[in-house]
Amino acid sequence: MTGVSASTAGGAHAGGVRGASRGTPAVRQAGVWNIANILTMIRLLLVPGFVALLLADGGYDPAWRALAWAAFAVAMITDVFDGHLARTYNLVTDFGKIADPIADKAIMGAALICLSWLGELPWWVTAVILGRELGITVLRFWVIRFGVIPASRGGKLKTLAQGTAAGMYVLALTGPLATLRFWVMAVAVVLTVATGLDYVRQAVVLRRAGLAAERAARREAATGAEGAVGEVGPAVPTATASEALVATAASAAGPAERTGEAPPAAPEGAGQAREQSRDAAGARHGGGETRL
Repeated sequence: MTGVSASTAGGAHAGGVRGASRGTPAVRQAGVWNIANILTMIRLLLVPGFVALLLADGGYDPAWRALAWAAFAVAMITDVFDGHLARTYNLVTDFGKIADPIADKAIMGAALICLSWLGELPWWVTAVILGRELGITVLRFWVIRFGVIPASRGGKLKTLAQGTAAGMYVLALTGPLATLRFWVMAVAVVLTVATGLDYVRQAVVLRRAGLAAERAARREAATGAEGAVGEVGPAVPTATASEALVATAASAAGPAERTGEAPPAAPEGAGQAREQSRDAAGARHGGGETRL
């Protein structure tokens, strides 16, 4: 009914399959609107809502604080799942690489600043944690052309401790739980400083190794260029000497041709010819005398 015979259609289908098998399979690029990026955007949108809930009614209403804690918990959970989904299902995008760390720092920074603003968390704690995060971001750009420093177990523990401590402070706990949150935050601060120093050490080592590799590559390139020049150089005098020998031979043969002189073997041959002609003439003369 389509106007195409079954054999033709089958051949076209087979040819298409064979062509597809010979070609290189295309790599599917993940779009921006995937589940991992959607979770990241939800986390970004939760930041202003979290701040509004935490500071509602002066920031001391337990009901509003509980809602703020729920928003903070959802944001921290999405931080765990969006990275896992992106790596597992190949959903990594340039947008996700930029938006994910921004969302992480935004929700944590908002919680710490608001808690310090309410007088429940010392400002120096907020300064240490946020200063470390900003410093690490600068270090990433400092060594990005030499490589990427992988996430360490200490860094993951630091993130867990920070999220747990900040969440406990958001809930406005009292009694023994208030003492517990203090020690959890102390552990978070220690891990923050320790992992930050370790990151600085790794960044310095990576940069030194990268610079050393670049210097070695430049030296190797310079040595190769000098070797190439050395190989080409000696061939020029050889060619010049050959041309000089040819020119010398040509100049030696030139005067002989101009003066009409014969080569060295020519006079000897000419003398033999003259002697033979004289012998033949003498024989004829002698024969004539005998007949007379």
